Amino acid sequence: MVSTSEFKNKTVFVTGSSSGIGRGVVKAFAALGARVAINYPNEQDKPNAELVLKEVFSLGADGITVKGDVSSESDVENMFGEVLGEFSDLDILVNNAGVAKASLVEDTSLADWEHTIGVHLRGVFLCTRKVLPLMYKRNYGRIINTASQLAYKGAPGFSHYTAAKGAILSFTRSLALEIGDRKVTANCVAPGATMTSMLENVPKETLEAIRMQIPNGRIGDVDDIVGAYVFLASAAAGHFQGQCLSPNGGDVFL
Repeated sequence: MVSTSEFKNKTVFVTGSSSGIGRGVVKAFAALGARVAINYPNEQDKPNAELVLKEVFSLGADGITVKGDVSSESDVENMFGEVLGEFSDLDILVNNAGVAKASLVEDTSLADWEHTIGVHLRGVFLCTRKVLPLMYKRNYGRIINTASQLAYKGAPGFSHYTAAKGAILSFTRSLALEIGDRKVTANCVAPGATMTSMLENVPKETLEAIRMQIPNGRIGDVDDIVGAYVFLASAAAGHFQGQCLSPNGGDVFL
């Protein structure tokens, strides 16, 4: 059982949290009293991050916005410097930043492949590598990585995306084996199809085809997803290590 008070005075850093699932995760932790760091990738997305910060303040929580590309080593160094400079510690890292652009394998440019792998996989590695010494020193921490149910089932036109998400699952499992004797956990959330900006340009007939494949009969909302992150960050999930929770309405059975 998740205590409604256990996140007070905890610091949570969520990458890719100016919109979509990341925004929902930030708000969920803020509503439970956590201090939150909201990451956005570039100046174009700064207004979105500032709107999320206003939502955090309206919930009575403390927060900051942090600009940075998670695929850049120097940006990651700067981001963590800002977070630690403001809050002095970090309890929970949610590696959530992601991009998606449909293209068949034969039409995928090397630049698009490397950008997708970079944001998803290199970002998870760089942020995790940076936070581990902090968590080891305190003998406490929660690392939660965003995968996807598509890592299990695949998707035409998204080989770069599904490859990155599958690699995140594998990375998390290996990491869990390395940190298993500490009070630091590493787990994944693999959301199913969720109504975020990533689906805004998907044709209605395609969305309907996706919906019809889901036993629950609907595409998920962000609120359907965020509870998995809160649980994995909680004391109740202390015995979860290297696991993957997939709120997907029954689309994939893990």
